Amino acid sequence: MYQPRFTITNKILKNIGIIEACKEVIDHAPLLPYYEKKFRDEALIRTVHYGTHIEGNELNLSQAERVLAGEDVVGRDRDIWEVINYRKVTDYISGIQNSNYEITEEVIKKIHKITVHRILPEKESGEYRKKQVVLKNSKTGQVSFKPPLAIAVPYQIKDLLSFINSDSNKDIHPVLKSGVVHYELVRIHPFLDGNGRVARALSTLILFLEGYDIRKFFSLEEYFDKDAGSYYKALQSVQKQKGDLTFWLEYFTQGLSFELSKIKERVERISIDAKLKEKLGGKPILLS
Repeated sequence: MYQPRFTITNKILKNIGIIEACKEVIDHAPLLPYYEKKFRDEALIRTVHYGTHIEGNELNLSQAERVLAGEDVVGRDRDIWEVINYRKVTDYISGIQNSNYEITEEVIKKIHKITVHRILPEKESGEYRKKQVVLKNSKTGQVSFKPPLAIAVPYQIKDLLSFINSDSNKDIHPVLKSGVVHYELVRIHPFLDGNGRVARALSTLILFLEGYDIRKFFSLEEYFDKDAGSYYKALQSVQKQKGDLTFWLEYFTQGLSFELSKIKERVERISIDAKLKEKLGGKPILLS
């Protein structure tokens, strides 16, 4: 069974502490249905846009929002389908409510099949790659990463699934588990295309199943895309550190702590405004 190697540093502990504090506030904040929907809708749009933009999608945030609203947008077919598909992926993982749900190969392949609908040929959708691939630096053309051989993919995925579903790993903090799975799926690179989106979706699914959906108000994708260089540097650090995930997990936990801190601040502002208005006998202001 796959066993990740990392050290729980003071930085990771600090980030986890912030995450837990924010989670407590956000989970228990009394919000009007208007705000509940507003936060979720915004998180969905940010997740879909930034989760595809980081991989080269040329649509901007406004265009992605219009695509999700069913409006016509001028753009490449691939870009439009990436947005539509990733929306369906988020709907799929959000619809899984059972905390005892077991993640299987079929789940991973289903996420991929949805991700690449009308982008890859049908025979390659939801199927592991059959050939070797390499990742190259777009500027220099040098090989920056060489994933495992195609023949090894099914075995390494099964090892990862054993790690995810094993009772012996219940003590690993859900955020760390999510980060580990995110990296490992990127490393295995099981598909010809869409690996990053599948990795981020699976990582989010693990958070949801482990009780960290946090009302589905957050989007890690925005944090990753806002500084894509740091995201890829953190992923590549594992290979440079001979498989040690510490630096990556410091980055990953920092991302979630940063995102949740922003959400917590907005939730608290709304709560204060609502209480003040109630004292004055008015109605809450609908903050933008």
